[in-house]
Amino acid sequence: MKPLIRLFFRTVRLVLSPVMIMADRMTTPKGIVRTPQAQAAVEEATARLALYHFQSCPFCIKTRREMARLSLPIELRDAQHDAARREELLQGGGEVKVPCLRIEDDNGDTRWMYESERIIAYLHERFDAPETAPVT
Repeated sequence: MKPLIRLFFRTVRLVLSPVMIMADRMTTPKGIVRTPQAQAAVEEATARLALYHFQSCPFCIKTRREMARLSLPIELRDAQHDAARREELLQGGGEVKVPCLRIEDDNGDTRWMYESERIIAYLHERFDAPETAPVT
């Protein structure tokens, strides 16, 4: 019975994954517009961030969409298909669970943040400036 259940869920994932990826690409929100100086500061700050993700994970999609909305050029690291990235996630964060934001502090310390809601709250707290406005 277990093999049959596994086969069912693999089939569902095979069918839904491309649909989810295509829907995400077609409906990605436009980012906020900052002054060139403010965007340069954001880019400098995001250079020390990396998001470990799976391409079709709904929680990863939610996190990536918020990154797009906030115009954050955070490096994406595929922990599903890249064995080296998966191992980095396991060694650094302690478990292979996505999304996971790797945060390198100014003093060189590294923190690993799991859970899409926590990551999104952190990104808003750090990068959501009141002087920005959405692109229309």
